[in-house]
Amino acid sequence: MENSRVLNREQAVLVVIDVQERLVAAIDQALYERARRNVGIAIEAVDILGLPILVTEQYPKGLGRTVAHVLAALAGKQYELIEKIAFSCAREERFLSALTKTGRGQVILTGMECHVCVYQTALDLLNAGFEVFVPEDAVSSRHPSDHQGGIAAMRDAGVRVVPTETAVFQLLKAAGTPEFKKISSLLR
Repeated sequence: MENSRVLNREQAVLVVIDVQERLVAAIDQALYERARRNVGIAIEAVDILGLPILVTEQYPKGLGRTVAHVLAALAGKQYELIEKIAFSCAREERFLSALTKTGRGQVILTGMECHVCVYQTALDLLNAGFEVFVPEDAVSSRHPSDHQGGIAAMRDAGVRVVPTETAVFQLLKAAGTPEFKKISSLLR
């Protein structure tokens, strides 16, 4: 696939990685609150634009289910929930199958933890030929230094690291559309 460096709504899919009950309790709260808001914005925006959404849960028996605020954002929307045990989503056959079925080559990764599951997924997807985007304010970790290190390592590997707002406006392309009016209200 040609690497365009810019998100394209016809090519992108959103992945929400492991925003789960017991994991959230261990996450740096400032990072989590920022990521919580921006994961919600990403879900709403991509739904308005008609992008596919995949949601993963890492070993839910031990880490609990997806947290209520993410489920509330997903309510009424089409998405696929995939349980996993591998840290990288891309090492789970069900995830790869769901991603392949979308027919899309750009993946927007959100969720946690930035330096573990998000990072490993990003690298595996890059190696598989996908173009990977990570909104830095829609991922979190237990410690700010882990978040910073994960972001730096992904950027060094070729991941497009941008703020959520940048990703959303790349998908929109222009103002003055009905989608712009709906989405711009999310960003206020």
